[in-house]
Amino acid sequence: MLLDGLAGRSVLIVGDLMLDHFVIGRVERISPEAPVPIVHFDHEQFRMGGAANVAHNVIALGGKADTIGVVGADPDGTRLADELSRAGAGTSGIIRDSNRCTTRKLRVVTTRNQQVARVDYESDAEASGALEGALIGRIEELAATAHAILVSDYLKGTISRGVAKAAVDAGRAQRIPVLIDPKVPHIDYYPGATVITPNHHEAESVTLMRIRSDDEARAAARRFRDRARCESVLITRGEHGMWLLTPETEMALPAEAREVSDVTGAGDTVIGALALALAAGAPLQEAARLANRAAGIVVGKFGPATVSLDELKGHL
Repeated sequence: MLLDGLAGRSVLIVGDLMLDHFVIGRVERISPEAPVPIVHFDHEQFRMGGAANVAHNVIALGGKADTIGVVGADPDGTRLADELSRAGAGTSGIIRDSNRCTTRKLRVVTTRNQQVARVDYESDAEASGALEGALIGRIEELAATAHAILVSDYLKGTISRGVAKAAVDAGRAQRIPVLIDPKVPHIDYYPGATVITPNHHEAESVTLMRIRSDDEARAAARRFRDRARCESVLITRGEHGMWLLTPETEMALPAEAREVSDVTGAGDTVIGALALALAAGAPLQEAARLANRAAGIVVGKFGPATVSLDELKGHL
């Protein structure tokens, strides 16, 4: 069984590491100073976000994860690296850069999980020079022990053209799959990738096509593959499921969510599960079905969350 083969498979995750900070409180009245709610602080939470959440998802499913990315030389960077280490992720590929801050998303949320405001702390200048060279060096070093390479691009500076190319080249050299969670402005960074996983908004932006039906998804996936110059495409379509295009087949995967609480980080779960299944030797169609089921579970949870192997087995 595929699930039994996930344990111990290693995914190298290259991307934008983030810290998700939740300030949670009660809302009982509107401010007299401006038409905004007054939030009475109750407690706060810190969670791994972005590429760090991808790593957390891989580990929750029984896999191993090494992380490569950039954090600031600040307390948030220390907290994020410590959280990754406690989760069991490898952190030797994390570079601390004193010229930028760690990406932190501060969300003010009510006790009923309603988001009131978000403040982003970030330095999103694209890696270049010595920093880019250091990231490429980490990829070349850590790819040797990986069974799959995953690029998690959030446009926060880690993924440059050179870094993306190094990831694809390393996958080709090691004969392992390379997966990309893309961003539209970087669509030319990923040629040669095994599979790219745009959401339907990203697919529409790249192809300039509307996606409202399976036929439109089929046409957009073909155009996206040609535009990105990759092997396969998995378009995530929210409540409409997914559309998979491979060199051998194309197919719709119906959505499997039973209850939707929060879609934050659902894409991280999809690509994390997909990468781990491919690392275990699963065909892409089977890996996509597994990822679809994992996504259906995680959207029932609040904030960036993970799906455990036991949860996935229960739903299967």
